[in-house]
Amino acid sequence: MKHTQGSMITFSRPDGQQAQGYLATPAKPEGAPAVVVIQEWWGVNDQIRGVADRYAQAGYVALVPDLYRGKATVEEAEAKHLMDELDFADAATQDVRGAVLHLKQQAANVGVTGYCMGGALTLLALCNVPEASAGAVFYGFPPLDYVDASKIKVPVLGHWATQDEFFALETVSALEKKLQDANVNVEFHRYLAHHAFANETAVGPGRIAQTQYDPVWAQQAWDRTLTFFGRTLWK
Repeated sequence: MKHTQGSMITFSRPDGQQAQGYLATPAKPEGAPAVVVIQEWWGVNDQIRGVADRYAQAGYVALVPDLYRGKATVEEAEAKHLMDELDFADAATQDVRGAVLHLKQQAANVGVTGYCMGGALTLLALCNVPEASAGAVFYGFPPLDYVDASKIKVPVLGHWATQDEFFALETVSALEKKLQDANVNVEFHRYLAHHAFANETAVGPGRIAQTQYDPVWAQQAWDRTLTFFGRTLWK
């Protein structure tokens, strides 16, 4: 896949602190909507930068906020440590919101999407970032009592794996009901797949045992996400 040579930029958080992120821009940035892409627990690595590049190729401005401040890893234990050290509330209300506000300077509509840890942060952001226009969640959510569904005023798309050993499918149904009960415009899809089915690096001996890339479901989830953002962000 041809990458659109994005670059690291600095943007301001609402509290005035500076944060960094990877920015990928489309061939025609004028009038393009934007998407904030939230990392998995590995950090801002080539794989998540590649997701931003794919959004740019689809016509979006995409920004990946660097929640770990330059740290990334391929080791499961270190990834868990980095995630455990992360202040999720600060990440959602400051880093992600700052990224949305930065993109809003040029884009009328900004979506938020994320994978695994980033999926959980997407839901938290939708509760705390009123400037976001839509959210697409890939197989990750926070404890349900952290989700104040009454604050989510925008459409939510969710992709879930039926064989996910990290996020139980019955809890996905509880999340779906919680959002529906709050009259959130919610669209959940369930795939006969394992966790990280949309991550093309979740293959071979180096992957975590409970993860497995599935190219067919990954493509369907990507197509559904582009359709969703096409409906909610292109105004």
